[in-house]
Amino acid sequence: MPDTSTLTGRPPSASHLTLSQIMDQHHTNLMGTVHGGRILNLIDSVAGVVAARHSDGPAVTAAIDETAFLRAVRVGDVVHVDARITWAGRSSMEVAVKVSADRWDRAVPPVDVATAHLVMVAVDDHGHPRAVPPLRPETDGDRRRYREAHIRREHRLTLRRALLDGGGEA
Repeated sequence: MPDTSTLTGRPPSASHLTLSQIMDQHHTNLMGTVHGGRILNLIDSVAGVVAARHSDGPAVTAAIDETAFLRAVRVGDVVHVDARITWAGRSSMEVAVKVSADRWDRAVPPVDVATAHLVMVAVDDHGHPRAVPPLRPETDGDRRRYREAHIRREHRLTLRRALLDGGGEA
């Protein structure tokens, strides 16, 4: 894998994306609200685009964590999925996603409906990890999100090691 120190750093603003979609009856569950899986699909899709834009190529989902569903989404809601890179390593990136919704037929402020953090890994044509540009935080908010992402990364790595160490137990 190429050395990431030779890649030019990119700010989170270079790959930031918001996707909006109206939810209809095809997205609902038996409760009459939008399937959480549909929201997860949107989260994963937008995070993939953001990671691909940051890394200049395909990226796959390695982990979805800290997903929180805050409010139900209804038919007729316009869902807004906002995603940005918060941390980048050698081949992996953390993408923070915030989902909000408002009504299609009323001028009301959007409400937060879900949040998630995803780890995306840039891959080459053979599916092997490839180098990504470093993240260059620009704003105080970018720097805060970077520090928080680093803490989440350390937590994920510690948890992974603990789970692998106990792998032989029933």
